[in-house]
Amino acid sequence: MKNKKTTWIIIAFLFIFATNIFAANSSDKPYVILISFDGFRWDYPHRGITPNLKKMAENGVTALSLQPVFPSKTFPNHYSIITGLYPVNHGIIHNDFYDPFSDKRYKVGKKEAVRNAKWYQGEAFWETAERQEIITASYFWPGSELNLKYRQPTYFEYYDHDRPYEKRIADVINWLMLPELKRPHFITLYFDATDTYGHRYGPDSPEINKAIQRLDDMLGLIIEKLDKINLLKQTNIIVVSDHGMASIDSKRIININKFISDFQYNVQGNGPVMMIDCAENQKNGIFQKLKQNEDHFKVYLKDKVPNYFHFSNHPFISPIIIIAEPGWSLMKGELDSIIHKFTSKGNHGYDNHHIDMHGIFYASGPAFKKGYRSGTLWNIDIYPLLCKILGIFPRQNIDGKLERIKFILKE
Repeated sequence: MKNKKTTWIIIAFLFIFATNIFAANSSDKPYVILISFDGFRWDYPHRGITPNLKKMAENGVTALSLQPVFPSKTFPNHYSIITGLYPVNHGIIHNDFYDPFSDKRYKVGKKEAVRNAKWYQGEAFWETAERQEIITASYFWPGSELNLKYRQPTYFEYYDHDRPYEKRIADVINWLMLPELKRPHFITLYFDATDTYGHRYGPDSPEINKAIQRLDDMLGLIIEKLDKINLLKQTNIIVVSDHGMASIDSKRIININKFISDFQYNVQGNGPVMMIDCAENQKNGIFQKLKQNEDHFKVYLKDKVPNYFHFSNHPFISPIIIIAEPGWSLMKGELDSIIHKFTSKGNHGYDNHHIDMHGIFYASGPAFKKGYRSGTLWNIDIYPLLCKILGIFPRQNIDGKLERIKFILKE
């Protein structure tokens, strides 16, 4: 009887010891909050209205710019950031595209499509982390609300465009106040203001300046709340944007129907990038006609798109791709009708190498160098960076490269 009692005491002791060790190891893990300021152009912080970003730069790392993938659209780039893949490899090739094999369309804003896991061919960082026993959370990020539970973060919110920013931040802080063993160590957080106001009023408007200030205020609130719950020193904050913004107007419209009205074709997309679907016997005629009239745009056959765009090798990409010069808009239809409907003052989706399409990268926390200024970084390299910070193994088939970005980390 005495031996049994001793055995149970030893087992209980070992259990408590193991639990404490696990908790200690868990508390030693760093925290990472990845924040997206949608459409926050690379040069917005130069306007002198972002004191909290300035503090981040002083206390951490800032890049000259963050280069997006092509097309420089919201969903392709958010998913490239979180997977380390080009759109042709993760499947989200545009905000709106068509699968000719299933006769289905992917479109931002359509819940059924956005939540359908079949479109998402990459592995998001939260999937990688969860498989390696790191709890994750997402407060809005493309790909986080898929209809397959094993591909979701432990905690996530379905996208609600009108959810108050302060509410988003409060909920993130509540996640970080959960008991240690239930607490996420990686969290995404998303804000749309600079994209919304950039489209509506343009990147040089007073309204966009108010949006810039609003998002900087939110960054300050996040930092204040983290400090209040004594997690600021343990937390790595990374602020990125998915793309920049270019000024557009109704005087810079390219009506492609003017050139190819004699042909039978359908279009996907408008504005910066347009894809043309047509019968095989129409393809060369359409291409040649557009090629003869190239002015403020470039036209390519699918297999001739320049390699630096990484935009050829996917079955949903149309046979003909047209890319407008930044600031110009590709349209189809009657010109008077197009101009009447044309209300936007800003747009993105253009050549991802053009500086106006570039976003921001700021990072501070225990993993990062202090007061370090980098040149342009690539957003596909953020996924392997996250893996390095949290000490997990990345997927091996990614396009991102740790060696292009690891120099911003403390040695």
